Amino acid sequence: MKFIDEAKIEVIAGNGGNGVASFCREKFRPFGGPDGGDGGKGGSIWAVADRNINTLVDYRYSKMHKARNGENGRGSDCYGKGADDITLRMPVGTLITDFESGEIVADLTEHGQTALLAQGGEGGWGNIHFKSSTNRAPRQKSDGKEGARRELKLELKVLADVGLLGMPNAGKSTFITAVSNAKPKIADYPFTTLHPNLGVVRVSHEKSFVIADIPGLIEGAADGAGLGVQFLRHLQRTGLLLHIVDLAPFDNVDPVKEAKAIVKELKKYDESLHAKPRWLVLNKLDVVPADERVKRVKDFIKRFAWKGPVFEISALTREGCEDLVMAIYEYLAEQRQQEHRAEETQMVQEARSIASIDPDDPRFKLADS
Repeated sequence: MKFIDEAKIEVIAGNGGNGVASFCREKFRPFGGPDGGDGGKGGSIWAVADRNINTLVDYRYSKMHKARNGENGRGSDCYGKGADDITLRMPVGTLITDFESGEIVADLTEHGQTALLAQGGEGGWGNIHFKSSTNRAPRQKSDGKEGARRELKLELKVLADVGLLGMPNAGKSTFITAVSNAKPKIADYPFTTLHPNLGVVRVSHEKSFVIADIPGLIEGAADGAGLGVQFLRHLQRTGLLLHIVDLAPFDNVDPVKEAKAIVKELKKYDESLHAKPRWLVLNKLDVVPADERVKRVKDFIKRFAWKGPVFEISALTREGCEDLVMAIYEYLAEQRQQEHRAEETQMVQEARSIASIDPDDPRFKLADS
């Protein structure tokens, strides 16, 4: 199935049915009075996150989604039937925004999460609602409300703990194959990866994390060169970036220059993405002669002016991969613990704030009716 991570759709909710002005005309009831029923409610359109879907391909070809209108009311106190709602199933990680205003409508980050995309119109009132002691034969009624109509932009941002970053042919696909269950295409030419790949890395039976591989970037990607930066959105939800560098390129290009170009494009695309924790992973050491490895690694780090964590691996032979995987898991576990402690601290502070309220404080007393 072709991977689709962006789509534009139009959603049209149903209109509410009209109310009716009717009067009872039955034998032995000469003054039966008004009996016009209300119109039915128009169908609404909802989105629901489904973990069994991993692409927006259905919405690339099905662009309009329209709910039915509610039925009109009828006499004899008959209310119109409300129309059924429509549910659109979308991948977990879908960001839904209004196409015109750019307003975020929903961010589906959990399985089963629902969001209202277009509200159906309310049904109109029949004349039974306008009856009063002074208006015993009302002929007023109201029409149903129009349903909401809007154009929406769908963007899929995959949910992964770790994201891979690097030039084409840096060995990202080989690495994700070596450490996870993902099976991306691997070849000896650039741009082998044409769409994001997800892999689950299992440290043990109950310990795992998700890693994402995106197509490689080249210098000028932010201006449309290569595959561009349209896939960088998939790294915005990750907690850690691995910058994989080919330390022994076959075309004799300077790996430091390529690494700096990647960082430049990352910063140009999104400052917050550039600020994410990033580790340097020097790959393809199996190609470098053993007596030159230390010198080449030190030279790269010095010229790149890198002060963060550095890992030396060979994704092909899996040398150093196990140590890197364990370090990643320990880092992610520590981050989760810190987030949990921060949530607990916030809850305690809120509880203390509530407990510190003086019940006799006049600001918190209800006004006498």
